[in-house]
Amino acid sequence: MILPLVIASALFLENMDSTVLATSLPAIALDLGIDPIVLKLAFTSYLLSLAVFIPISGWMAERFGARHVFRAAIIVFTVASIACAFTTTLPGFIAARFLQGMGGAMMVPVGRFVLVRAVPKSELVQALSYLTLPALIGPVIGPLIGGFLTTYLHWRWIFFINLPMGLLGIILATRYVPDVKGDHLTPLDGRGFLLSGLGLSSLVFGLTILGREFLPLAVAPALVIFGFLCLALYVLHARHVPHPILKLKLLKLPTFRTSVVGGFFFRAGIGSNPFLLPLMLQIGFGLSAFQSGSLTFASSAGALIMKFTAPRILKRFGFRQILIVNGLISAAFFGAIALFSETTPHILILAVLLTGGFFRSLQFTCLNAIAYAEVEPSDLSRASSFASVVQQISGSMGVAFAAIILEGLQFMRGDLLLKPDDFRIAFAVVSVLVASSVLFHRRLDPKAGADVSGHAD
Repeated sequence: MILPLVIASALFLENMDSTVLATSLPAIALDLGIDPIVLKLAFTSYLLSLAVFIPISGWMAERFGARHVFRAAIIVFTVASIACAFTTTLPGFIAARFLQGMGGAMMVPVGRFVLVRAVPKSELVQALSYLTLPALIGPVIGPLIGGFLTTYLHWRWIFFINLPMGLLGIILATRYVPDVKGDHLTPLDGRGFLLSGLGLSSLVFGLTILGREFLPLAVAPALVIFGFLCLALYVLHARHVPHPILKLKLLKLPTFRTSVVGGFFFRAGIGSNPFLLPLMLQIGFGLSAFQSGSLTFASSAGALIMKFTAPRILKRFGFRQILIVNGLISAAFFGAIALFSETTPHILILAVLLTGGFFRSLQFTCLNAIAYAEVEPSDLSRASSFASVVQQISGSMGVAFAAIILEGLQFMRGDLLLKPDDFRIAFAVVSVLVASSVLFHRRLDPKAGADVSGHAD
């Protein structure tokens, strides 16, 4: 079972990187001489790149061979990491993060493609289980590693450590990853890729730079309008091609629509947390990066615990009941962060984040599982790609929304310095966004996804 471990190690590199960065944001902003809020662009550029390039990753693996694409993805990710480490300007940092996203976008889908094609069916379940480990362990240790390196060495080391891991991944991929290709290559929807990529990029980037002064004021609204126009053209285009890059007809399935649309608001709200919380703890409360990481890792630890109990909870209560009740509980714990202050005992912060991470993970598990409850086997790949794109876009939107709140508070106060109350207000407002997802889940049939959850009335 060497192959699953090789692929899992590459995925671990990608999963850990995002959480390592979050803890280091204030230090990076100080070193680059910029407002910490501006580093929202480092988040959104990476997530946006994932959203744009994930849909073509499967096609590239089938067309050029999984080994070549997987190895190229690691090379791109590693080179981009080094570029991040050496950058001295904001535009350079944003460009390097976007390049990192291109590499990251190829890792997960291509890795899954390799396992499905190369591993015997009798060993497939065990092999795929290895792919969940990086997503679980990376976010737990990422804040600790990022905080330690930033506090006791330099923030640039959070990217330098990717070099030896990337080189090892390249060697192992060359030796152990088979060069499997698709049996029946589906034509690439090039026009759809162009329209959706331009639309999503322009829309998210336009919203992200809204109100910033480093570009003319007309640029942001122009990008948003252009983005909406491209997406509207894509909707028209997708109706007339047999294999669209994003199959919008999947939204006709109630369970998939609930997962994507309702999940968008939940993921957007929760997705702002890696951006907001480290800033609150370090800038608002004066903690070091390591102290901050020693607290924020608790959310991912709670999520890790939930993974072992989620199937039993799903079987007991079913999708609809969990999505509604647990969605409100998750929103409440997210909003509870607004009550933190400089004097809040760290053990209490850990308890809230740990418990909140537990319920948040249950919600994510339900949203991920119910998405495929009514999807035909022939559409599973497209449904997975569509869902992945929405997940990344929702995270980008969440960061942009949280940043707009902070910037609005700065503008009203006429002061660029961030205050603890700014973060409290932001968490309170975003918690409402998280809770709003429940409105979409209420429409779900009580028996929806019963064959997946095993729930019976």
